[in-house]
Amino acid sequence: QVQLVESGGGLVQPGGSLRLSCAASGSIFSIYVMGWYRQAPGKQRELVARITSGGSTNYADSVKGRFTISRDNAKNTVYLQMNSLKPEDTTVYYCNAHRAYEVASKGYWGQGTQVTVSS
Repeated sequence: QVQLVESGGGLVQPGGSLRLSCAASGSIFSIYVMGWYRQAPGKQRELVARITSGGSTNYADSVKGRFTISRDNAKNTVYLQMNSLKPEDTTVYYCNAHRAYEVASKGYWGQGTQVTVSS
């Protein structure tokens, strides 16, 4: 069992930056693939960025070059640094943890944190 708690969301102007954090507890953090997903109203939840236990990363095309995912296994925390934010990045962001042999939907989810990009 893994518990995930996100923080760091908020209101930011276009072009600004935010850093999301996701603190995990309850299991061996380092063995999980950690990811950030987002879901706009009426749309499917989509992958933003993912990082494996070995540190390999992949990103959605829409955020490449702007967002960076990282993890600190000593702190059981995964981060999402978001730069050059755009209004279309506005939505709820969710942290996910799953084992490498699972699909993300079968893993664990945080409660979500709202990101709003607006002037």
